[in-house]
Amino acid sequence: MNQDYIVPDNWSIIEEGFERENVKSSESIFSLGNGAMGQRANFEEQYSGPTFQGSYIGGVYYPDKTRVGWWKNGYPEYFAKVINAPSWIGIHVLVDGEALDLNTCTRVENFRRELNMKEGWYQRSFTAYLKNNKTIDVKVTRFLSLELDELGAIRYEVTPKGDDLTITFSPFLDSGITNEDSNWDDKFWNTTRVASDGNQAFIEAHTMKTNFETCTFMECHLEYKGMTQSKPMGTEERELWVGHGYEQKVDKGTTVTFYKYGGYTVSRNHKNGDLVGAAKKVLDKAQAKGFDGLLEAQKKAWAGIWEMSDITIGGDIKAQQGIRFNIFQLNQTYTGKDSRLNIGPKGFTGEKYGGSTYWDTEAYCIPFYMATKDHHVARNLLKYRYNHLEKAIENAKKLGFNNGAALYPMVTMNGEECHNEWEITFEEIHRNGAIAFAIYNYYRYTGDYSYIPEMGLEVLIGIARFWHQRATFSKQKNKYVILGVTGPNEYENNVSNNWYTNYIARWCIQYTLEQLEKVKTGYKEDYDRITGYTKLKKAETDEWKKVADHMYFPFSEELGIYLQQDGFLDKELVTVADLPRTQRPINQKWSWDRILRSPYIKQADVLQGFYFFEDHFSIEDLEKHFDFYEPFTVHESSLSPCVHSIQAARLDWMQQAYQFYLRTSRLDLDDYNKEVEEGLHITSMAGTWMSIVEGFGGMRIRNDKLSFRPRIPEEWDSYSFKINFRNRILKVHIDKSGAHFELEGDHEMSIRLNGERVVLQPVSKTTAK
Repeated sequence: MNQDYIVPDNWSIIEEGFERENVKSSESIFSLGNGAMGQRANFEEQYSGPTFQGSYIGGVYYPDKTRVGWWKNGYPEYFAKVINAPSWIGIHVLVDGEALDLNTCTRVENFRRELNMKEGWYQRSFTAYLKNNKTIDVKVTRFLSLELDELGAIRYEVTPKGDDLTITFSPFLDSGITNEDSNWDDKFWNTTRVASDGNQAFIEAHTMKTNFETCTFMECHLEYKGMTQSKPMGTEERELWVGHGYEQKVDKGTTVTFYKYGGYTVSRNHKNGDLVGAAKKVLDKAQAKGFDGLLEAQKKAWAGIWEMSDITIGGDIKAQQGIRFNIFQLNQTYTGKDSRLNIGPKGFTGEKYGGSTYWDTEAYCIPFYMATKDHHVARNLLKYRYNHLEKAIENAKKLGFNNGAALYPMVTMNGEECHNEWEITFEEIHRNGAIAFAIYNYYRYTGDYSYIPEMGLEVLIGIARFWHQRATFSKQKNKYVILGVTGPNEYENNVSNNWYTNYIARWCIQYTLEQLEKVKTGYKEDYDRITGYTKLKKAETDEWKKVADHMYFPFSEELGIYLQQDGFLDKELVTVADLPRTQRPINQKWSWDRILRSPYIKQADVLQGFYFFEDHFSIEDLEKHFDFYEPFTVHESSLSPCVHSIQAARLDWMQQAYQFYLRTSRLDLDDYNKEVEEGLHITSMAGTWMSIVEGFGGMRIRNDKLSFRPRIPEEWDSYSFKINFRNRILKVHIDKSGAHFELEGDHEMSIRLNGERVVLQPVSKTTAK
């Protein structure tokens, strides 16, 4: 049974009623971020119940030493951790001397939280009955500023009921924090200075080993009956903690309001010795605008984001809520401002998966950012990989490859591999293919070829060299094979000839050879520079071609399908439908040995290849492979349902497509995988966007132009989305009567709709059925 306490709403995530067992899940679901930092929705006041505290700073990490039973050559020395940063949100509250703690209150009524996605703020309200028989109404509003991305703001309102009360606010900063997933319980932070200055306070700390210097800061004031109290009544400084005290006698029925501004300045963006000075400048800007001014700026910034990225769905409120939640979290996680940053699988919502970058970015996220932002945002994601090319070459060299072969990491913060499970680190090499595919996909969509001669060709050469060396010639098969791999389906380890891996390896080589010829013809200076730097000769590329031309693909003549890998049909082929619900999810119920011997597929594998290379296969091919593999797929990866939704929509199996869409869009809201308390599945959220735009909308690039084959689920009245295609803004609206297009700009655009050419005129609606 999935969780179902989130109230359906078009623009907000809402929880009504206080249930202690939902606290950790809600801390994930109601998380906030602004691209530079983020935090779980922890309570500001004291909470003695189970909680998962989490505040995170973009790009700040710790290299937690690898913990394995025995060492293997090539193992990464560390697993990168997006570390829990010093916390600035804390405000302990006393009511006539009694601590406000929802875990110990005698009763909590009217509890409500709301994450307003339209305007970018989070709010809690409740009535608390304390053990000293005092009662208060509380309303707390919080947001992380998009305009000033080093700043967050909190407004904490308390109203006594029944009695005049003395309310004490104790705001604090705390650097005595730890990571729940620490390998060795190492100390991640070294706090060097704790300081108070009037109503401001600062903690300076740096990360151990990586030496990221940070300043966590706050400034507070209290307002009551038109009067402002800025100077704290008292200050307490400890080794890892600094707090202030504010006290106010409050009449019953009257509200006292406490404001807290806080955040981080970091050496990534400022000189080390000037972090406190930089923090003071941020606080000056905050005071100049005030809470209401900052909130208005927040609403305006989010209005701009939604203007381009919103997807509307008519007639299905849970589907609408799901897609907006996904789009909201994607925009909270990555804004595209900083090419040094990337998109972590958990974003700023939890610690799991450690490093900030997986192949998820290239396979799932880039299409979303290309279509909803300026193309430079996606280009920055590709630049991130180019900047790490030398590290990718080092990674491959550690595993025995040479001559500039590049193996991009499975998990990374700085380009260095920092994932330490052998079946992933050494074997899930298909990640290289996703990076090459993203280069192809970027040019296909944006028309910006400049990335390839400037940066991308070097990346492609390193990847092609890796595949050439990784393949082995089999005399028995008279083909090149790729042994000992793990495909996207991580429930199969150390297999030979994973179809997806072999197929994308061949494609990478072929695509690199094509781009070498194209750059040689049109960008001779870049071609000479790159081939000179890489020492690339024709004799080498001839060897690449030989591997690509003679790659082996496992195939069943009897079934007429490609096999996921050698030996797949040797398994006991019991479908998921015949697997008792009590055994699900198998990754929490079964031994790893049992999972590896089973036919069950964690996520799309062969079908992932059919998604990437759709033009290579007929619709009949897709149907045959979907029919065979989907019944064995347990979708216990967040990356799986979106691909299945897109493929089912292409087959016009709309009920299946719709069910897969609901699963991907509400994966966290409904907690399908029973793990949302660990954090959200940020990168798969981009797959939700693809499920609508590429799945139901049928959007493709065909012959350098946009093409649509729209379909609509029976449960929907309509849906609409906008895309930025080569700096042309196109709004697509689909309802039961057909497809409707609205083009912005001054020039017409021709598209394909259901195979027919349609010419769109700007600033006017074009309708076609």
